[in-house]
This record gives sequence, C-alpha cells and structure tokens, in this order.
Amino acid sequence: MSKTNQLGKKSTQAILKKSTKSLKTLKAVNRDDLSTYLAEELQVARIKDYCPNGLQVQGKSSIKTIVTGVTASLALIEEAIALKADAILVHHGWFWKNDDARIVGQLHRRLKLLMDHDINLFAYHLPLDVHPQLGNNAQLAKVMGWKPLKHAEQSKMASKRNSSSNSADVMDGLIWQGHPDASQKTLGQLARSMASRLGRDPLVIGNLSQPINTIAWCTGGAQGYINQAITMKVDAYISGEVSEPTFHAAQESRVAYVAAGHHATERYGIAALGDHLAKKFGLKHLFVDIHNPV
Repeated sequence: MSKTNQLGKKSTQAILKKSTKSLKTLKAVNRDDLSTYLAEELQVARIKDYCPNGLQVQGKSSIKTIVTGVTASLALIEEAIALKADAILVHHGWFWKNDDARIVGQLHRRLKLLMDHDINLFAYHLPLDVHPQLGNNAQLAKVMGWKPLKHAEQSKMASKRNSSSNSADVMDGLIWQGHPDASQKTLGQLARSMASRLGRDPLVIGNLSQPINTIAWCTGGAQGYINQAITMKVDAYISGEVSEPTFHAAQESRVAYVAAGHHATERYGIAALGDHLAKKFGLKHLFVDIHNPV
C-alpha cells in the first residue's frame, strides 16, 4: 500500500498519493497513443513555451504505471524506479530555452538513470498551467475554495488586458481572476488559509487587515505579472515566488501580494492530470511529492 502524508511536510521523504483501479482491472496504453491524447487534451500546439511539451524522453512502448511529480529531478526518477513506473509525467521537464545543450553533469545523471530503466518522460509546462479543469490555476482554486470567473469572462478580460498593454505574452488562461472563500475576507485570513491548505507559510506583502473581495492568481514563478494583475483592479494577487521589484509594485499600487511557493502552488495540476489518465485509460497512477521549500 502507498504511504499518504500531509502535503508540504518538511522532510526529504517522498510523499505518495495513489489513484488507481483494482489491480485486476489495470490496462495498458501505447506510448504514442498517450502522447497524442495529451497533446490534444492540453492543446499543446497552440501554446508558445520555453521548452518542448510532450514526450521528452522515449522509453518502453506499453504503459501501465505512471508516476507524476512537479519536477523531473533525480529524486523523482529514483522514486519512479522503485515504484516500477513505465512513465513519469511532470510540470517541469528538461531542455529549457537557453539551457546548455550538452548532456553532461546533472542532466547526464538524470537521463542515464531514466534510459537505463526504459522509462518515458512526459513534460507539460504552460499547457498544464492554463487548462480550464486540470490546470494548475484551476486546481489551486479548487484546493483553496476560490470562485473563479467563468471561462468566457476570463477570456474577455484577458483580451482587454492584452489589447491595452500591447502584451502578447499574457495568454488567455494564464492569469485567473475570481473571489476568495468566505473564510478569507482579509489578507491575514487569506494568508492563514493558504498556510493551512498548502502546508507552507506564504510571504505576504500588504496590511493583514486589508479587506479582500477580489483576487487574481497565477501559479509558479509569475511574480512578474503583478502589473497585469494591478490593471485588473483586484485586491490581491497570488503566485509562487517573489522578486525585489514585486514589493514596490505591491506597496505603491496597494494591491496585496502573496508568494505561496512555486512548488506548493504547482503540485495539484500534475496530480489531477495523472488521476484523469488513470480513469481514462485504466492505469495505475501515483503522485510523488518531493519536498521543495521554494
């Protein structure tokens, strides 16, 4: 049986969450068929990204067991091997723009271990962020009890922002807008709720007694979009990380900012994708959470 611990526990031990049918009903899916399905479901072709989305490393052709995790780290690969996975699905894969193209050092160690065990590696970055049901923004809202605007309203507001700012990189679906849970009506309440639900204390910029009626969010390292959030006239903007200019933008605009953790805010999309595939194809799925305080 798999171990289930509280997400965010401060330990180097991997945390497993299992989603699978009875072992008697497990099926297999062809690697290329899975790749095609994911490309269509996540609309990979329409999204310009900083890395290749899809199958990054080819392994065995028949897939029964998948392991999902946030990042294709050495620790995740080792866990996948121990769990006898046929494929690993992650949000943060390899071969990023401007990366060293040589297979040396860290990448060599990871790639060799993966290929020695004939394990497939699939990675989906921005396509997973923006998916309206399985995406990181959608799943973070679900965990936090937030009420997103309807998709049509999101699209309309994104188009207005892009038109007014002449910015093509704020794509439809990347920044979400909505309302907090009824228990999160002040900045302090919102921060405490995030700490409790995500298992990590957030960094908060703003007056903790400030009323919060509207919020915007984008998981991961999206602190650079704070100015777009400011134009949305929300009370608070939430992402994963923080930079030095973020403080000044938040202070001067009086839009509160919450940095809730890059890893912490992006655990839920890839886990939801794994659950979806397990149900769709009858596969065994295990989500492995490798602790990361960033």
